[in-house]
Amino acid sequence: MNLTSTDITAAPLVLRPDDAGYTEETAGFQTGFVRRPAVVFGAASAEDVVAAVRYAAERNLPLGVQATGHGTPGDFEGGVLVGTRRMNRVTVDPVARTARVQAGVRWSEVVAAAAPHGLAPLSGSAPSVGAVGYTLGGGLGLLAREFGYAADHVRSLDVVTGDGRPHRAVREDSELYWGLLGGGGGLGIVTELEMGLVPVARLYGGSLAFDGRLVDPAAALAAYEAWTRTVPDGLTSSFAALPYPDVPAMPPHLRGRYEVSVRVAYTGTDGERLVAPLREIGPVLADSLREMPYTESHTVHSDPDFPHSYYGDSVVVRELDVERAGEVLRRTGPDADAMVVVQVNHLGGALARPAPNAVPFRDGRFLVRLLTVVGREPARALLDPVFALLAPDALGRSVNFALGAGDRTEGLHDPKTRKRLAGLRSSYDPANLFGTG
Repeated sequence: MNLTSTDITAAPLVLRPDDAGYTEETAGFQTGFVRRPAVVFGAASAEDVVAAVRYAAERNLPLGVQATGHGTPGDFEGGVLVGTRRMNRVTVDPVARTARVQAGVRWSEVVAAAAPHGLAPLSGSAPSVGAVGYTLGGGLGLLAREFGYAADHVRSLDVVTGDGRPHRAVREDSELYWGLLGGGGGLGIVTELEMGLVPVARLYGGSLAFDGRLVDPAAALAAYEAWTRTVPDGLTSSFAALPYPDVPAMPPHLRGRYEVSVRVAYTGTDGERLVAPLREIGPVLADSLREMPYTESHTVHSDPDFPHSYYGDSVVVRELDVERAGEVLRRTGPDADAMVVVQVNHLGGALARPAPNAVPFRDGRFLVRLLTVVGREPARALLDPVFALLAPDALGRSVNFALGAGDRTEGLHDPKTRKRLAGLRSSYDPANLFGTG
């Protein structure tokens, strides 16, 4: 269907800036960037997505997509925005251990649909994140070292490419399949995907928190790095440092607190034994480690569940130089110009296995993520020099965690992968509607 200016209202929901409901339709979890498209399509089906893409293609308008708005790359002015949150169907096949999820589905919905069958998706830390967008970025989940990236378990994808054509990309023989998973966008809008589920109903997980004013954060990180060398591949963990600002809006028990913590997720039965060395880091401020159903796995990280402004980026490193990493913590601690959250994810295990997708840097041993609450330019002035400390061991950046930094494409893939993706984009988005070429 080719929409014209006179029949655009044939779509279920099409809004312009002066229309009622426009602000609500363009709003997302990320509040720090402006989303003011000239036209927003509230898609309820794959056919609606086809109509929106063709509308943009015929007019050579920039094209964007939003499900939950967690990982928006930055400001989006003019052009066409396709909202997919109404596409929220989940279908589980317990025999095949698969789930088919539409573009607007959140992880909480997939977890809930799979749990009655003793199954779980390879979801991340936040249940409100969109399952499709997260998976297309690779998907570094709670059980990543045991099962690999979420992208590694995708069976097929239904996608409308930038030329307005619908396709089904399958694992066995599709170059499009390869590029959609981990490629960083620019090929089309995925309307539905089929993913494998894992036979997990419970796990041992939670966090150990320490007072960063009583325990040296750099020493705690060094102890964590050494500990990661002793654990089995099936144990997934991360280290975090979070300085809470001393402001009235913060709950009294958190105001001015500097917390360092280790988060753990593990399906084995000897979790208590494995984490015992971590308790020697210092006096424990809070301990939430326990056996839990997978439906409670979001409590391992307890990510904020309310919309807010943030900017973040990341670097995958071959090894974590603990001296340089300690300097990262010193520069981002309570005395920094703005609140900065530091997270260090232990990679390796199943994440290092090759897979037929574009997820890069599988030989990295750690992913270092920095997140702040200030705008893009002050964030970069603060964080860029910090990331530079880790440059000697850097392999590249993570697509999933370029949160507001997606306008910087350098470092998201190695040169060979980048060249291969560019060839795909020239075929599937010849007019560069997605702005990634």
